[in-house]
Amino acid sequence: MSVIRQCDLLGLSRSTYYHAPKPESALNLELMRQMDEHYLLHPEKGAPRMHAWLTLDMGYKINLKRIERLYYEVMGLRAILPGPHTSKRHKEHAVYPYLLRGLQIDEPNQVWGMDITYIPMMSGFLYLAAIIDLYSRYLVHWSLSNTMDAQWCANTFNQAVEFWNYPEIINTDQGSQFTSDEFVQAVLDKKKTKLSMDGKGRAIDNVFIERFWRTIKYEYIYANPCNNGLQLFNGIDSYVTYYNQERRHQSLEYSTPYAIYVKK
Repeated sequence: MSVIRQCDLLGLSRSTYYHAPKPESALNLELMRQMDEHYLLHPEKGAPRMHAWLTLDMGYKINLKRIERLYYEVMGLRAILPGPHTSKRHKEHAVYPYLLRGLQIDEPNQVWGMDITYIPMMSGFLYLAAIIDLYSRYLVHWSLSNTMDAQWCANTFNQAVEFWNYPEIINTDQGSQFTSDEFVQAVLDKKKTKLSMDGKGRAIDNVFIERFWRTIKYEYIYANPCNNGLQLFNGIDSYVTYYNQERRHQSLEYSTPYAIYVKK
């Protein structure tokens, strides 16, 4: 089976296949796991406050520079409150306006939300990109990668529209992957979708995808630590099927995302 076919089946970009990053130390992996769990409870914390928690409350003897690198550069996390280092935006990339303020969302495929999160494994980590339909909470597509690559994000969006057609709007944060030429061109190429971006330091604007990260991590990721990428892929695939088709949402009057989404 060719590399291209293998990557297509796993939802991975070819750059992910060939990339061979230097592995993080066991201590760094432990710190990232701690920060990932703590961030879900305290998304208002930036690297300085996360460093204070790790050193004063958890007893780690580490410096702030280590935490800043892991928190911002490796994990791609940011505090939801405005302030320095809250968004890893590329200064030369254009930023698009936030289009959801005051918008009534009343049908599927009107607005999608997209984001990336860090996923810990027993040894190492991967990144998960997901796209959620804001009206139905349906996960329209997701993909794993070992790098936060702009082309990977563009491919994930393109794969989603192949299955479900174009949304009217897709909302993201101001991360460099989403402001990149690769992603912007993928979204705007057919002139069928408008691109909306959260305000700087406002991760809460994309609240539905943030809620999904919390749900999948507490209900699956932390309870079922995976040994490798294939095991993680299969586990997430099973969980997303459950989330979309079986898990009832109170906000949907105890219907499932799939039941609401397919009514389109």
